[in-house]
Amino acid sequence: MLQHVLRRMGFGASAAELTAYSRVPIVAVIGHLLNFERVSGDIDEKINDPAYIAVTTRGQFSPNAVINDARQRWLFRMVHSPRPLQEKMALFWHNHFATAFTKVGGTFGQDYGVAMMDGKASEVAGNRRGQVQLFRDMALGRFDELVVEVAKDPAMLVWLDGRLNVRTRPQENFGRELMELFTTGVGHYVEEDVYAAARVFTGWNLRLSGDRTSAATSYYEYVYNANQHDPTAKTFTFAVMPDGGKTIPARAGADGEQDGIDLIRALARRPETAERLARKFFAFFVSEFDAAPESLVNAMREAYLNNDTSIKAMLVQLFTSDAFLDESAEFTRYSWPVEYVVRAIKETGWNGLSVDAAMTPLVNMGQQLYEPPDVAGWSLGPDWFSTGSMLSRTNFAATLMANQRFNLQTASAAHRASPEALLDFLVNRYTHAPYSSDVTTAMLDYLRQGGAWTGSDTQLAAKASGLSRLIVGSAEYQFN
Repeated sequence: MLQHVLRRMGFGASAAELTAYSRVPIVAVIGHLLNFERVSGDIDEKINDPAYIAVTTRGQFSPNAVINDARQRWLFRMVHSPRPLQEKMALFWHNHFATAFTKVGGTFGQDYGVAMMDGKASEVAGNRRGQVQLFRDMALGRFDELVVEVAKDPAMLVWLDGRLNVRTRPQENFGRELMELFTTGVGHYVEEDVYAAARVFTGWNLRLSGDRTSAATSYYEYVYNANQHDPTAKTFTFAVMPDGGKTIPARAGADGEQDGIDLIRALARRPETAERLARKFFAFFVSEFDAAPESLVNAMREAYLNNDTSIKAMLVQLFTSDAFLDESAEFTRYSWPVEYVVRAIKETGWNGLSVDAAMTPLVNMGQQLYEPPDVAGWSLGPDWFSTGSMLSRTNFAATLMANQRFNLQTASAAHRASPEALLDFLVNRYTHAPYSSDVTTAMLDYLRQGGAWTGSDTQLAAKASGLSRLIVGSAEYQFN
């Protein structure tokens, strides 16, 4: 159960992490992971420390300005962060509020685009945090506040054209996705609501600030342009005002920013939004195969609605539920490519490995960080798998084990007495769905091939890495 919790609330665990977590009750582990703000999260200072996984630089390592460096930094954080749930939630929100670097960087250039996507506030002009950093900071906070910040986020203002939304030409993209994808979902609004929402957000634009001589000294930030806001009343088919009214009243342009805040808060507080989030969280953290129990959905919804749209209150209900903690919940999710890669690294080891080794494989598996395919995010579940993407997973397993060949030899040294001992050690080192007896027999046959078993260093290095490749490349390892 410990490994299940660490896979779902994070990205799995290294041997050292398992040892540390095994000393405390599972409820305490869940509490520790949920209350990650109590733990220092500045893992970036360990980049280039030889005890940690490496990054590959092409010139100066610039994760706030070069997109591939940013991707390496995020993978580094996933492997090593002492706040694994924070990174897991950042990944969830990155898919929920899907925003792609291609458009953001293509509009304003790579330097500005990377800073908008995941710039570290303390390291970029204007102390402006990037979108994924916003997701980290507000990962478990109030959903209504998160959506307000997303609506003002520079990357989102580029992605869904909010920067172009003016009173003479209302832009519908953000208003539509706010209802269809970010909050209530399809079936709970009509086209007239989209038109009204477009007018609500007129004037929520973008401006370049700072010393404009270079991207290193300037930055894009949200600005509310009162003279570009439509000040007339906006009527919806659902309640948008605290008194239950369906009309946002006419307001002078100077006060018009409140229109967007009123709409977001109304949508965030609708029961339909709470239920939709509950089901998405269940699919992400528990199971894609089974529908969420209605009793759990109801409990999560009420926790959310009764606690000012608290994401954390909702997840406390989920992570302490029988549905999450029952053994039947194990391996009932398909691993996202990045989950698969990070778990494989954590369970295998990383001495001498660079996260850059995962960059191209992740693209071939169908998930490039900061590049969801469209506003709906990545296709999940079995859609992750095709002949090509599965081949990419097995090829990554081969690359990883070849790189870690001698580290695996060292780790397996105490189990060299027989093929059976080595099989037992490695099958238990990795987390995977149960193997059938046929599969374990085939693995044992692999270990016995090539001559008599001696347990020599040469034989151990070859067989430990080879069997690890078979395990991590197996169908059973693709489940989370």
